[in-house]
Amino acid sequence: MLDTGIEKSETLRDTVRAFVERKAVTNTILGVIIFNAITLGLSTSASIQASVGHLLTTFDSIVLGVFVAELLLKFYAYRLSFFRNAWNIFDLVVVTLGLLPNRDGLSALRGLRVIRAMRLLSVIPQMRAVVQALLDALPGMGAVIIMISIVFYVFAVMATLMYGPDFPEWFGTLGRSLYSLFQIMTLESWSMGIVRPVMETHPTAWLFFVPFIVITAFSVLNLFIGLLVNTMQSAVEDESVEEFSHLRELVRSETDIVDDRVKELLVEVKALRREVAELKGQGDD
Repeated sequence: MLDTGIEKSETLRDTVRAFVERKAVTNTILGVIIFNAITLGLSTSASIQASVGHLLTTFDSIVLGVFVAELLLKFYAYRLSFFRNAWNIFDLVVVTLGLLPNRDGLSALRGLRVIRAMRLLSVIPQMRAVVQALLDALPGMGAVIIMISIVFYVFAVMATLMYGPDFPEWFGTLGRSLYSLFQIMTLESWSMGIVRPVMETHPTAWLFFVPFIVITAFSVLNLFIGLLVNTMQSAVEDESVEEFSHLRELVRSETDIVDDRVKELLVEVKALRREVAELKGQGDD
């Protein structure tokens, strides 16, 4: 009886696993995710909230119930292996945040359910390739980030010492200098907003800011782009090599089948020749 109960439990678990992995179920969940993202966006409008706010709240509760049911089914189907999938852990965290009470300070966390729309990235192959390229580029990006951080720190200390006394709102402290240099790096109002006013007091300030812009905005940031391009190109090449290998294996298997068939035909032809020869020999007798 115990073995029968275990077998029934495993059979039910396999049935649930097959159900949650069904393409129609996956597409339905993704549709619910998109619908939830849209309703959350609509709930940010005061006019829409005033007119159909109760309806949006009802939809939100239904969608949240669907998400909870999905996670429970997956947890039952996969058991502890549920946590081996990063997307499952991501969904669990987001749904848990959605279950938090709608109080002051927590409503913003509940709004993080819209992040579930990012699960679309795992469905579209092209998006998966982009995400994989970004992940593969992280080690190289880390080195670039460390380098640019050192550059920022050195220039921020210099700016604080040289321009802090005259322009404390921009360079009065190390933190303000870092923020001002970041604004300059983005080229947002860097000339008329910061550099030219500084040059009115320090005419040679351009000798400090121009090299900083060249190093950060034109050189270091281009390293990020180069890393991403190279990583994505490598990912595309790896995918092409994998596809070529798959096609080669497919052609090889088909060729082996053809060779086996040809060998069988040769055996049959030899057998027919022997039979014909035997028949001719009997005819001569």
